[in-house]
Amino acid sequence: MRNYIDRDSYLEQLKNRRENGLIKVITGIRRCGKSFLLFNLFYDYLLKDGIPEDHIITIALDDDTNTACREPAKLSEYIRSRIIDKTGTYYIFIDEVQYAISREELKNPDDIRLYNVLNGLLRLRNVDIYVTGSNSKMLSKDVMTAFRGRGDSVEVHPLSFREYYNYTGGDKTEVYEEYALYGGMPLVLSQKTDDDKFRYLSSLFEEVYFKDIMERYQIGLPEILGELTDALCSSIGSLTNASKIARTLQTVKGIKVDSGTITSYLTYLSESFLFRQAKRYDVKGKKYFSYPSKYYCSDIGLRNVRLNLRQQEETHIMENIIYNDLICRGCSVDVGVVEIFENGPDGKRKKNNYEIDFVINRGTKKYYIQSALTISSEQKSKTELRPFLATRDFFRKIIITKTTMKPWTDDNGILHLGLYDFLLKPDALDW
Repeated sequence: MRNYIDRDSYLEQLKNRRENGLIKVITGIRRCGKSFLLFNLFYDYLLKDGIPEDHIITIALDDDTNTACREPAKLSEYIRSRIIDKTGTYYIFIDEVQYAISREELKNPDDIRLYNVLNGLLRLRNVDIYVTGSNSKMLSKDVMTAFRGRGDSVEVHPLSFREYYNYTGGDKTEVYEEYALYGGMPLVLSQKTDDDKFRYLSSLFEEVYFKDIMERYQIGLPEILGELTDALCSSIGSLTNASKIARTLQTVKGIKVDSGTITSYLTYLSESFLFRQAKRYDVKGKKYFSYPSKYYCSDIGLRNVRLNLRQQEETHIMENIIYNDLICRGCSVDVGVVEIFENGPDGKRKKNNYEIDFVINRGTKKYYIQSALTISSEQKSKTELRPFLATRDFFRKIIITKTTMKPWTDDNGILHLGLYDFLLKPDALDW
């Protein structure tokens, strides 16, 4: 086992953005490895590339020795004092930038002094700026406006199964079962026992994520935030919307809450990268449906522990893992809907909607994917294939099953792909 986890795809993104004249803002769910990527992996890369150590200025604002630099003016003064010549590029790394943003400023992102400091530093000809921050205070949607077109966002995710497996090695089926239970938050790998892993993941919700959300958005109903989180974790891969969730809380929990509040809280959870919304897309009509949508948890381990390791539906967990892996690969992922006219039991023609689990766009390429734990019968095969065949287009169609069988293509041109091949081989979609 290696003593560090490779995050090669993210390191490559930073390399490609090096000295591009923009402020690189590393975003993503907290504790997913943003600081390690910047302060260890990218830092070491720069040193190996010949950058002098004194030309890499690192400031961790959550360190109490840097308290003075939490004042934006002092931060600017300190950084400028370190830039002592004009002969080479200075690389500026600022970690946990939310410490330099006051609560009052959070209410009006247009007046955040830190953004003016960073924009001012960017005017220097020989600086290259990289920052990380708490996702609840340094969201990508804020970044692109705050830096007036000078921001460049890199989103980091929890470990993909490939990253996880490359670190642990071993029997891939056994490693997958561990990953499917405790997920890919990097520090999970340093926890010695199952109890340690459970406690660590459980504490992230209460001590990190919820506190961040409540501070930023001044949440008035924290119990609703918790119940909504539980509901989303319980229903991964199922269609839902704010009104449905509000009705469920009323019926099951006896909690009265309006759909507007649920809509706002769904936005907060999504913007904090805890959950991702997958919208429904009409494949033939080429349009999106307003509702309902599906929500997937950004880390399956967080989902499982939130539910106290209950509701271990293997089908839904596998679907969530596939979705997350597609997101890690830079894909845009929707839920496909295909309308099919069929004869009903009464012999009359009627319209039925069938679902394609994932409609994927990656650059100029488009794919359709069905996630099926097993295809154990001819009827199950027909069910999975029916929406594919009804699209009547030539985009790549793939069925992923939990099998070690080698990839094969059927008479309809549909690729049958094993789960482990999909997760471990970056080019699997193009076989």
